[in-house]
Amino acid sequence: MRRISSGMNDTDVQSRLRIQEFKLNKANNQLGSQRRIQELRDDPIAAGHLVRYQSFEGRMKQFEANAQTLTERFTVREGYINDSLQIMHRIRELAVQGAHGTYTAEDLHNMAGEVDQLLREIIQNANAVDQDGNALFAGTNTKATAFEVEMGNVEGSGVPMIAQVVYNGNVGTNNVEVDEGQYLEVNNSGNRTFWAEAQMLTSGRDATQWQAQEDGIISVDGKEISVSRGDNVYALISKINNSDAAVKASLDPLTQGIHLQTTDARQLWLSDVRGTVLTDLGVISGAEQRPPYNAANSARVSGGSLFDSVIALRDAMLRGDHEAIGGRVLGSLDAGMSNLVTRLSENGSNYERAMLNVTRNSQTALNVTKMISSEGDLDFTKAVTDMKMLDYVHQASLSVAGKMYSSTLLNYMR
Repeated sequence: MRRISSGMNDTDVQSRLRIQEFKLNKANNQLGSQRRIQELRDDPIAAGHLVRYQSFEGRMKQFEANAQTLTERFTVREGYINDSLQIMHRIRELAVQGAHGTYTAEDLHNMAGEVDQLLREIIQNANAVDQDGNALFAGTNTKATAFEVEMGNVEGSGVPMIAQVVYNGNVGTNNVEVDEGQYLEVNNSGNRTFWAEAQMLTSGRDATQWQAQEDGIISVDGKEISVSRGDNVYALISKINNSDAAVKASLDPLTQGIHLQTTDARQLWLSDVRGTVLTDLGVISGAEQRPPYNAANSARVSGGSLFDSVIALRDAMLRGDHEAIGGRVLGSLDAGMSNLVTRLSENGSNYERAMLNVTRNSQTALNVTKMISSEGDLDFTKAVTDMKMLDYVHQASLSVAGKMYSSTLLNYMR
């Protein structure tokens, strides 16, 4: 039951006017922001959908940016790999000419000068950095110089020349997310790109009686492999062969030592993560020296890099050794060029996949934007009409209120 008093009209009018002003203010805010939902209580279900759509859109845009960054990096890498391949074509041409046996020792010496300069150019490509100053071929060790040059005296040359090229990066890979739960593995290891032959290591220590004394973990080509207490060499070989590492293990029939060989042209990367399994087998020298230059002194290692092949060609030319040029050296150069072609193809495949992700994520983000618009955007025509109606009602309310303020309690007693 409501009490009738002189202040009743004023109270009711003020209450109704506040409600009208609230609606009018809400309509103004919607028109100003062009968003239908100003607060969660306006439409809880639509607001929930809207939050999820906006979150999904943000992820799609990030995936697109990730894939776009990869395409740019792959493009830069392709340029340096292709340039190195063209240089190797010229080096092979010189090797074929030098293997004919028709050139004098002085001619070969002059050719060696050009080969040495071409070698320096390949090393420059291998040590290339991107626009951010990150090494392109150093694995995940992007702030280091991928390959270090060691100078030395070379037979037939009166000045120090490049004697060895040492890899200073690692074999780590980056997994870049390009879709929901989907990753593109990026391998920037220079000891894969600029390698010529499959590398082999044979331990000189008899492993037939070896048995693991404790649990341990070894790393082979960047893949960790668990070793259990009591495992013998045959169990270890099986674990290595069944792992994801691009290395095959066996038992050497002559030395009875463990034999490791990469499945393609790359450098062996071996270390003991926990325990001393590889050290005890005579594979590595211990944990003091980091891979890949940590092979045990008694182990035999073969299979060199692209730089080793070019250095061997230059040195053979300086010695005037036609036979070496036309045999082992030329074969090693061909293997290095074949590996460069393989890595170029691999880089191009990764580029195409990254571009597909850019296109798909861009289209998905566009579709999600449409869904966000349907849930949260304002129907402008309807909003303007409602705004005009609310303004009209507000003005009418003010007019009626002005006429009612003169009423008193006596009006109800007539």
